[in-house]
Amino acid sequence: MKVGLSYDLRDDYLAQGLTEEETAEFDRRDTVDSIDWTLQDLGYKTDRIGNIKSLTSRLADGDRWDMVFNIAEGLRGFGREAQVPALLEAYDIPYTFSDPLVLSLSLHKAMAKHVMRDIGVPTADFVLIEREADIETVDLTFPLFAKPVGEGTGKGINAASKIKTRSDLMSVCCNLLKTYKQPVLVETFLPGREFTVGIVGSAEESRAIGTMEVILNPDAERDVYSYVNKERCEALVTYRLASDLAAKQAEAASLAAWKGLGCRDAGRIDLRLDANGMPKVMELNPLAGLHPQHSDLCIIADKVGMTYRSLIEAIMESALKRNGLGVAPLASFQGVALKAFAANLQGMTT
Repeated sequence: MKVGLSYDLRDDYLAQGLTEEETAEFDRRDTVDSIDWTLQDLGYKTDRIGNIKSLTSRLADGDRWDMVFNIAEGLRGFGREAQVPALLEAYDIPYTFSDPLVLSLSLHKAMAKHVMRDIGVPTADFVLIEREADIETVDLTFPLFAKPVGEGTGKGINAASKIKTRSDLMSVCCNLLKTYKQPVLVETFLPGREFTVGIVGSAEESRAIGTMEVILNPDAERDVYSYVNKERCEALVTYRLASDLAAKQAEAASLAAWKGLGCRDAGRIDLRLDANGMPKVMELNPLAGLHPQHSDLCIIADKVGMTYRSLIEAIMESALKRNGLGVAPLASFQGVALKAFAANLQGMTT
């Protein structure tokens, strides 16, 4: 089976002059290497496609694939993560992970929260600030939390995101509106423990593989899982598995959100406990990072004894099954692919 790999390589965009923060969601070369070599070890024939412009050119030239392993994030707009899946659907090419509707919906955090609230998934009260005049109308109890409505990887989140006064609300929201040129999501601040739940599978076969608590170290930016804390997570964050009642409630809420919005194959749900100790879903991540040692989903898998190879295999099995393509090929444990993959993992830095 021929599997194409679609992705946005961070180095490519840095070379074009984009900043570190602007490229924060894009993938490192060792992430692409790891996925590629793992797929080869599982018995697939791989073909690196690259970003949507490369995909467009390849399709126009007549290239086709039995499946595309898609981790392309896209560059601009609320539909940026949906662009590659939509193009693949136009050419009737199956792909991994969620469809254009889910990817667009989940990226716009306010719209996702509207849907979650409508289907009964617990989420914090919120308002959407589209212009400066909207700030005066906010009628939520302080403290509040503000962030860009359509960013990931903690972009736009820092210590100032926790807001205690109306003057701070005005200052923070005006700055975010100007900097990110998109609406600002303002929510009731959730003061409790923070969890991220790893999920594998689609529809009724979806399952939580583990719940990880995110604990900020003393030197981290306080109260928020910010861009800086995520970029320097090895030094600023401690991750540990959680299995108590709160963690189980977080898993139940996560699976309700995952199934309710139609997410597929694998991803993460981020939650935090409210003042009463109840989990509230903050964000859905249906296109989660897959760096073997740096990405949260892979960290969760490792902590529960699920190898990186097994995670990639489970993603492919889910995608193959829902597309009616049968079972995955038998893995080949011979050849340079496995040796190169093992050597690459050994040399990786976290």
